[in-house]
Amino acid sequence: MKKLLGISIPTFSKSDTLEHIEKYLSFRSQFCHIVSLNPENFIISLENDIFREAIETSQIKIIDGVGIILAAQILNIPIGTRMTGIELMERLIVIARKGSLTTLFIGGRPNLALDLAKCYQRQFPEAKFFGIEGFKNIQKQTKNEEDAIISIVRTIKPNLIFAAFGSPWQELWLARHKRQLKGIVCMGVGQGFDVAAGVVERAPVWIQQTGMEWLYRLIIQPWRWRRQLRLIKFMWLVLKQKFSSDNE
Repeated sequence: MKKLLGISIPTFSKSDTLEHIEKYLSFRSQFCHIVSLNPENFIISLENDIFREAIETSQIKIIDGVGIILAAQILNIPIGTRMTGIELMERLIVIARKGSLTTLFIGGRPNLALDLAKCYQRQFPEAKFFGIEGFKNIQKQTKNEEDAIISIVRTIKPNLIFAAFGSPWQELWLARHKRQLKGIVCMGVGQGFDVAAGVVERAPVWIQQTGMEWLYRLIIQPWRWRRQLRLIKFMWLVLKQKFSSDNE
């Protein structure tokens, strides 16, 4: 894999990615951490070495942000098919239904994970869905909260875990507990629970297809504007890498 700002970029298609994940679900012998690559996570990784290691050592990477596609084009880097985190979560839930698998939702707004699990359980009774709140404050995790979550994981033995703590906390938490989560496919989904539950409206399909969903979210959630500053920094660093490589 070639690297973008020091991070390996996957070249898999959607079907290849899903095939790899299904192998982890079938054999259940290894920890599988799925991370979403977007410009914001790239900038955070430059500021946090532990987060950077969690991304680089993850078993599965997906191209989430359209900015990654643009950056790869600028740098002439081979890249896989874009698949958003919410799309992959939806596809994995379908796989869970077909395989009668157990899924655990952790985090999000109070009671949202539990409500989402109940909703999916009614919709797909052949599988098992559980939801727990997780942490009252992800930035101030307590040992009691940690122990309670790991205890639940050991009890229900999920095949899939979706954590909605936001980046970088969800990726850091999953990577830090890879021993306790061995045999489980784990993925941080950010606001994925909000979108799945309809709390946050997703952009119309035509906007999703143009890759401008980030702008739609910015319009309906203007408080996110500070986060978009990372996109500007990301593109500047991409151009810097481009000019540096051209001069070598």
